[in-house]
Amino acid sequence: MSIPVYILEKGNETASLDVISEVEQRLYREARMLDDENYSEWTAMMTDDIHYFMPGIETRYRKDKTDQLNDTSRMAFYNDNLEEIGKRLARLETGTAWSEDPATRYCHIISNIEVETTDNTDELLVHSNFLVYRNRLERDEDTLIGSRKDIWRRESGVLKLAKRRIILKQNVLISKNMNVYF
Repeated sequence: MSIPVYILEKGNETASLDVISEVEQRLYREARMLDDENYSEWTAMMTDDIHYFMPGIETRYRKDKTDQLNDTSRMAFYNDNLEEIGKRLARLETGTAWSEDPATRYCHIISNIEVETTDNTDELLVHSNFLVYRNRLERDEDTLIGSRKDIWRRESGVLKLAKRRIILKQNVLISKNMNVYF
């Protein structure tokens, strides 16, 4: 299935304090769902047309203007829709996901949340930073740091994640696997 390229433009203006608080609570709930591996509730927080995108970023000189952040034809750790996310998560239930048995322990920390209005009154542009700590077995530890640019859409009065672009700040991923969501 082909996933459309999208570019998250700058929003219009800062959202109201009530909307900012609502979005913050959604992001904190999402982090808790991920920490608890409650993937059914996490995916229920998404729109049916979700685009979950985490491109691989190369180190380049400033003069190279190649668009590495939005080009879905380049290498990406994630370039998924809801069906593909579901397939990844279903694998955890098969008993063959050896890298998750025993389970990894997670802690997602979300900060620097900014919420902006967009031209679509049902959508909000949300910027945030994250720190994800992972621990597995006795000695496997990873700390992943980055930023996200999301579109959250109001559907039937509830904010749902419609688009997410994740940028890891590590250029070389030292983790043994990528069994983590951001």
